[in-house]
Amino acid sequence: MLADKDRIFTNLYGRGDWRLEGARKRGSWDGTAGFIKNGRDWVIEEVKASGLRGRGGAGFPTGLKWSFMPKEVGERPHYLVVNADESEPGTCKDREIMRHDPQHLIEGCLIAGFAMNAHVGYIYVRGEFIREREYLQAAIDEAYDAGLLGKNAAGSGWDFDLYVHHGAGAYICGEETALLESLEGKKGQPRLKPPFPANMGLYGCPTTVNNVESIAVVPEILRRGSAWFSALGKPNNTGTKLFCVSGHVEKPCTVEEEMGIPLRELLEKHCGGVRGGWDNLLAVIPGGSSVPCLPADVCGDLPMDFDSLRAVKSGLGTAAVIVMDKSTDIIRAIARLSYFYKHESCGQCTPCREGTGWMWRVLERMARGEAEKREIDMLLDVTYQVEGHTICALGDAAAWPVQGLIRHFRHVIEERIDTYSANPNADGSVLVAAE
Repeated sequence: MLADKDRIFTNLYGRGDWRLEGARKRGSWDGTAGFIKNGRDWVIEEVKASGLRGRGGAGFPTGLKWSFMPKEVGERPHYLVVNADESEPGTCKDREIMRHDPQHLIEGCLIAGFAMNAHVGYIYVRGEFIREREYLQAAIDEAYDAGLLGKNAAGSGWDFDLYVHHGAGAYICGEETALLESLEGKKGQPRLKPPFPANMGLYGCPTTVNNVESIAVVPEILRRGSAWFSALGKPNNTGTKLFCVSGHVEKPCTVEEEMGIPLRELLEKHCGGVRGGWDNLLAVIPGGSSVPCLPADVCGDLPMDFDSLRAVKSGLGTAAVIVMDKSTDIIRAIARLSYFYKHESCGQCTPCREGTGWMWRVLERMARGEAEKREIDMLLDVTYQVEGHTICALGDAAAWPVQGLIRHFRHVIEERIDTYSANPNADGSVLVAAE
């Protein structure tokens, strides 16, 4: 369990002052100019040495991503873009940073901007986040007034301007190239890669897109040293992580914990355990709605980190843990997620545009039992035709929950079909025989 002294987000629940004065009392902006004066190579090497991996879902090493930016600035300026389009169902961590600890993010933007030779940064905020944007803008205004942004930001000798951009509520804009398209005023549709944003991103200029949490932890890593951060967690899965737990637990919450904490320990220490006790657990989606669900028998001592979850054919994603007890209709739950991905598909790629709707319609029939058993393998086959055959990862995100359902709960689908076959009611509902 993470010790209080190792917490980065010390105002996660908004119990303290979120404004600049309160943030400075908690340690923000302490020594920032010194970090910048150490040079961009030092900053990037410290972030690399810390082992920080992107907190937006993919888990790509942050320092390595920064190093992809061109070393010299040519005719095209460099840009930093922060992805605050937190639209993954179940995920609610970045909004807490923007509401309660915004100076962590703003200070991180200055340091990251310097590290990649960018004088301008944009924070792209999810369309539904009205209050979060207001808090963030107020915090940025305070930082400007205090000389922490703008010319000679924080007395570092580096000029840096930071802008908040409000999205229009499209999930697809969480994909980094669709976000860039939207930021340019165009329809939010993913771009083909290559070229990658580090070479041709915003306005055709070198750009790095990072998640809010990835940027917000950087100042504290530099203050305490990369060795401190890398000592937390497990090898290749270091540091602290914000976990957002929802669903059938006694106390849903967002909590900062050490990477690799066992799932059961996370739920029982911070969330009061599974509703009705651990034996009432049916399944868990460990990393936001786009990763495959896991059955209860896998979940006990399962370490919550990128590599351990990949080993059981799921993923840490954004660490949004969705808990489902035995009252859950697992087929209908996954069908509801399928509807979300069908609705949010931008329609650019045929496998996603057609496949998401097809998967949803089949799952709706399976939830009622109005299907044939041969359709289960047909549905699985379609998920593999969608996965990996689209410009962005939304196709994968739509396919994986369905794959997890079939992998672990095929017997539930088959039982539903058998029950319906035995007792089809006139309105399409299932009659359960009295015992």
